[in-house]
Amino acid sequence: MAGTKHWGRLAAIAMTMTLGACQGSLVSGSPEGVPVAVESIDGAPAPVQTALLGELTNAASDRKVELVGTGAQARYRVRGYLSTTTEEGETKVSYVWDVFDAQKRRAKRLESSRAVTLASGSISAIDKGTLAKLAQSSMDEIAEFLSNSKSVQTAEVTDDDSSVALQ
Repeated sequence: MAGTKHWGRLAAIAMTMTLGACQGSLVSGSPEGVPVAVESIDGAPAPVQTALLGELTNAASDRKVELVGTGAQARYRVRGYLSTTTEEGETKVSYVWDVFDAQKRRAKRLESSRAVTLASGSISAIDKGTLAKLAQSSMDEIAEFLSNSKSVQTAEVTDDDSSVALQ
């Protein structure tokens, strides 16, 4: 009887793993299925915020990151900050993305800067191409974070299942 129970557990685990493999995102660590809401982008005028949000949406789609509206249920919420600095004639646009979990705790801070050419040195003068590059690099980092956080959760479940199989 104990042997039958053991094989039953192994069969259940094998079926779970097979079904998980059908859900490619669980096995590959893809950020699919982890809804994210971009709540705000501070430091830029409304037209730049709107344009950047559009570019973020495009970049998210390319990376299979599920962006949802701010009122929707999301596993993570992102708040962004943009700024420009000019030193020795070089202008840089810096961004910071704070990623908060469902309990409103900061789970990750992503930040970087990029040298840009701005007609006036003001963030208002940032062009669509530069915004697209900022969005792509930002979403690369966000997707990596989501994939890593999802992989850790999947690994925890797998570890629990394998300990049951060994019993």
